[in-house]
Amino acid sequence: MDFQSTLFADTDCRDLSFAEVEHRDLGDGAWLEVVRDWLPEADEVFATLERDVPWRTERRQMYDRVVDVPRLTYTYMIGEPLPHAGLEDAREALSDHYESRLGERFRTAGCCYYRDGRDSVAWHGDTIGRGATHNTMVAIVSIGDPRRLALRPRGGGDALSVEMGHGDLVVMGGSCQRTWEHAVPKVAGAGPRISVQFRPFNVF
Repeated sequence: MDFQSTLFADTDCRDLSFAEVEHRDLGDGAWLEVVRDWLPEADEVFATLERDVPWRTERRQMYDRVVDVPRLTYTYMIGEPLPHAGLEDAREALSDHYESRLGERFRTAGCCYYRDGRDSVAWHGDTIGRGATHNTMVAIVSIGDPRRLALRPRGGGDALSVEMGHGDLVVMGGSCQRTWEHAVPKVAGAGPRISVQFRPFNVF
């Protein structure tokens, strides 16, 4: 990806640093930032989440039948303790770093468990709630096997993708949820991966 590196002050939370942020302006007020190897103790966090999150299988209508969503999910709502202290630190670090641009702090943490390459998420934007009408941010921490986050502008245009590695942070900001869509496509072979999506209040 053609990211522009930018420098920001380091956070006070553990080793969570924003000293090397890869930034890309997507146009129409949308932007994307990536920090590689951002989350400390990613192996331990993965093991804890895999074991302790009360994973759920969602079902949805697909044409004339109801099918399982191809991944496991669970969302930690406002005030609900997160299953690992490293994620509490991560949410605080993200809030401290982005609050001046976001105008508020990150409040919820949605978890998705991709068990293998057959698990995926289709094209969508987080436009339930305020994301449909207001600029916002969604911060994704990826742990486990690398997977590709694909993005494409709504209405057509050049698509792009980010390889999300173990412990990487990807932040979609500005108008990104309204003007772009994102997906995690199926792949022929992949090991387990967990993503944690930090969001502000009333963004889904």
